[in-house]
Amino acid sequence: MAARLLNIVGAATSAGAYSPGQEQAPAAFRRHGLAEALASRGRTIRDHGDVASFRWRPDRSRPQAMNLEAVRHVCNLVASEVATAIAAQEDVLVLGGDCTVELGTVAGANAAGARIGLIYIDFDADLNTPDTSDGALDWTGVAHLLDIPGCEPSLATLGPARPMLVPQQLLYFGVENITPPEATAIRDHAIKVISREEALSDIEAAAARAAEWAARFDCVLIHFDVDALSFIDFPIAENVRRCDGLKLEQAAFVLKQLTALPQWRGLTITEVNPAHAPDEPAAFARLNEVLADALG
Repeated sequence: MAARLLNIVGAATSAGAYSPGQEQAPAAFRRHGLAEALASRGRTIRDHGDVASFRWRPDRSRPQAMNLEAVRHVCNLVASEVATAIAAQEDVLVLGGDCTVELGTVAGANAAGARIGLIYIDFDADLNTPDTSDGALDWTGVAHLLDIPGCEPSLATLGPARPMLVPQQLLYFGVENITPPEATAIRDHAIKVISREEALSDIEAAAARAAEWAARFDCVLIHFDVDALSFIDFPIAENVRRCDGLKLEQAAFVLKQLTALPQWRGLTITEVNPAHAPDEPAAFARLNEVLADALG
């Protein structure tokens, strides 16, 4: 892995979120030493800066899909950077931003002609559609990747493939919060799930199952929403639910196992809100070390 260049792409956006905050994360990662942590592991990087910036605001003109055009704009820019990196046989770290950023990562990998497998590490399934949602596109991302009926066409058609993924290309890891319509979609589409309970029970076995699943693909992408973490153990996520999520060390173990796969090409980290860290420098120092250990 060390021989491949790592491209860093910032998506400083909370357009699809419930409130501002996540748009500040890329700058915080950089401010607190991400590049230095990666360099200390011998990783060669190219930081492309932030491709776009958007701070959340209410969108009363489109209450079921707020800030849709801003979400699409950011995703298109992310897709362009990701496509270039993967086509060049390089790796990419996308610093979000809210969860809709993953649409751009997947669209870019599709544009590069890669046969993708996506491991979606998240407390939420993000399988809602705008017509059953509360207006935040944040938790509709996977529905748009799979082109579930009721999605916004302008998001479902990002990149060259529609749908961007078929269900067999998706694995949930650590998921717990699943609405009834999402549960129906998971069942009907036979989507693979490693639940939060399974992950907490035996993190090594769960990571091995995910790695075995991923081995069939040419290009493995990882989506890491930090609300999969226990907020009390490591408070940094946008969502402040006091759920019994993964410990940071458990998530670090999973990331290191999965990024060690020869097929791994991209990691997208989302839902980091610097304002929710009681000690921002200390929190980002730990998180940057986790990323450097996984990607270095």
